[in-house]
Amino acid sequence: MSDEKKRYSDEELQEFKEIILQKLERAKAEYELLKATLNNTEGNDVADTSPTFKVLEEGATTLSKEDAGRLAQRQLKFITHLQNALLRIENRTYGVCVVTGELIPKERLRVVPHATRSVEAKNNRK
Repeated sequence: MSDEKKRYSDEELQEFKEIILQKLERAKAEYELLKATLNNTEGNDVADTSPTFKVLEEGATTLSKEDAGRLAQRQLKFITHLQNALLRIENRTYGVCVVTGELIPKERLRVVPHATRSVEAKNNRK
């Protein structure tokens, strides 16, 4: 048996699962907020002044429907990537670079838990 580790342990996978579930919960909440913004046809109402809406504004006076639509699409894509990462955890293939077959460093996975490539593989992709 090789000394080199081929997959993360069940304990390590559980740690990553918890990180992903937290990010997934936040991402879904933000997506719902963006959907509500898109569905707001009344114009300015109390939703525009709620603290959560202001967080999304990030200094802008208003969040245009076009911007909200783009953000919602990006958020949906992020949610899909996180859900796919959960499937890889269940299949015990999580954290394995799809290019090199080696383990992606834990540090990278903690920051980008849906990563499927090591930094080197990602940088060489052109």
